[in-house]
Amino acid sequence: MSADVIREAYSATEEEFLCLVQKEWLIKPQMAAVGSCCLVGIVCAGTLYIANVGNSRVVLGRSEKASMDVTAIQLSTEHDASIESIREELRSLHPHDSQIVVLTHTVWRVKGIIKISRSIGDAYLKRAEFNREPLYRKFKLREPFQTPILSSEPSVLVQKLHPQDQFLIFASDGLWEHLSNEQAVKIVHRHPRKGIARRLIQAALQEVAKKREMKYSDLKKIGRGVRRHFHDDITVIVLFLDSIPSSTSSSYHSSNISIRGGGKWSELGLEQPSKLKH
Repeated sequence: MSADVIREAYSATEEEFLCLVQKEWLIKPQMAAVGSCCLVGIVCAGTLYIANVGNSRVVLGRSEKASMDVTAIQLSTEHDASIESIREELRSLHPHDSQIVVLTHTVWRVKGIIKISRSIGDAYLKRAEFNREPLYRKFKLREPFQTPILSSEPSVLVQKLHPQDQFLIFASDGLWEHLSNEQAVKIVHRHPRKGIARRLIQAALQEVAKKREMKYSDLKKIGRGVRRHFHDDITVIVLFLDSIPSSTSSSYHSSNISIRGGGKWSELGLEQPSKLKH
């Protein structure tokens, strides 16, 4: 396992999807507007590999011997236009495009359309051949482009795991919009493992209800198609690192890892959400 292998996997996934878009263009042109964030975590021989495109996030919970508490450490790099460094990166890559990032209704968006600068898919912002009729007008750019606007190149982190590394929280931005890294880590640290991903989602939705000045029970009743006006979709996986092999170990056993995920909507008394992008 290596960072290069992961990058090659991202590239292959991207190319396969773009080939599918091209194949289906005349029948299903709107596939060109389909895209996804992609967050990957791999534990191999005591080493952790994290790769990301988009604004999903992984946070490590690391125990502190002195305080008996757990510290939250963000491991993933996010590609969200709300981050100044991402806006600067886009402006550097597209110096002649004054509209590469636009502030729309207090939200920074790439070309005034999308929040993220990297993704899998979104062919309409990567290849000009997919930014034309019969694509929906709202996705079409006024001016043609030569250089891909979005990228599928992941940010990759590689680091050794240590005995004090307790767990990893993988979640889409729908969770992190309402819970801080520290809040999420505290919830996982202080509650039983069973149902912990579901508990994180409940905590986030309770924050949504509080901000909207409504009851949590009423929020759960909101139907498909309307829910997006209240909160983004949320996916959570919690990975517990019970026993980390040393860097010199010759083998690695998957039984050392305990996974708790993905916070199913049905278990929260919610309808299954429609597929939402970004």
